[in-house]
Amino acid sequence: MYRTVLFDLDGTLLNTIEDLTDAGNRMCAARDWPTHTVDQFRYLVGNGIPKLIERLAPGDHSTPAELEEAYRAFDADYNAHMFDKTRPYPGMPELLARLAAAGVQMAVFSNKDDALARRVVAHYFDTALFAVVRGALPDVPKKPAPEGTLALMRALDADPAATLYVGDSNVDVRTGHNAGLPCCGVLWGFRTEEELRQAGADYLAADTARLEQVILGK
Repeated sequence: MYRTVLFDLDGTLLNTIEDLTDAGNRMCAARDWPTHTVDQFRYLVGNGIPKLIERLAPGDHSTPAELEEAYRAFDADYNAHMFDKTRPYPGMPELLARLAAAGVQMAVFSNKDDALARRVVAHYFDTALFAVVRGALPDVPKKPAPEGTLALMRALDADPAATLYVGDSNVDVRTGHNAGLPCCGVLWGFRTEEELRQAGADYLAADTARLEQVILGK
């Protein structure tokens, strides 16, 4: 049984891809930049919004000033529309409640801006379920760098031998492994089973029932 579980947010707890796509495409269209499909956005997100903006910007519009202005426009738009289509994945609220009842300590760790991460988690979940909700912080390297994960574990007083990282992408697998943790890759998120296998995921979960088995050791 894992006593502490660190959850990725986008693509793991919440299906946010349509709201991210819509905000990104509105930002791009306003600048006559190319727009992208939902499936393309699945591979553009995952490393934080500043990196997303870099990936969306055409090469001739990638000066620091242009990227900063585009980031501010995206941020304002996404803040206004982040609850339009986003939903918890099926069975996730119920799973979190069962894990809490079983005594599992849980936290959220995202590359989303810290304030945004806390806001969206509070909108869709009972925040009392999580010991900590943490997004990207200034001067802390983003996932998959280990510094943020290790700092979170210290804050939780988590035993590495009894801690699991859960996410939906190769970024998440590397996040767990870089901090010395096993990772369970979930197959309902933004990326593919093949990507998770190639990244070396220690477990794979096709649904929340399987994830519960992994965590509780049933």
